[in-house]
Amino acid sequence: MLIQYKKDYEKTAMGLLSYLPDFKNIENLKEEISLNQEDNDFVLFLYRNKQNNVVGVLGTQMTDKFIIIRYLSLAPGFREISYEKDIFAELKNEYPNKRITAVPEYTDLLKAVEADG
Repeated sequence: MLIQYKKDYEKTAMGLLSYLPDFKNIENLKEEISLNQEDNDFVLFLYRNKQNNVVGVLGTQMTDKFIIIRYLSLAPGFREISYEKDIFAELKNEYPNKRITAVPEYTDLLKAVEADG
């Protein structure tokens, strides 16, 4: 289940983001969290698995017609394509009138998920 980021989830989100190389630096991490709080175009989602544990974070940028996937970070032990597929499927269901695209680092993943359908 995708849930939109709230301040209550800050530590969890920061922990999941810290798995990504760009956010190993605490200043970058803090900037990213504040960007998602201050700018309505940048939306951070947390992903809960079937056991209701938050195991992933998805960073997006929203426009009128598109959702751009900026990054996806899953906790160790949950880095399987099945979780990625669930996340993208939920995003599509939540925003059926928007086209989902991705920054270059994630286009191959997005294509693989869409091909499996």
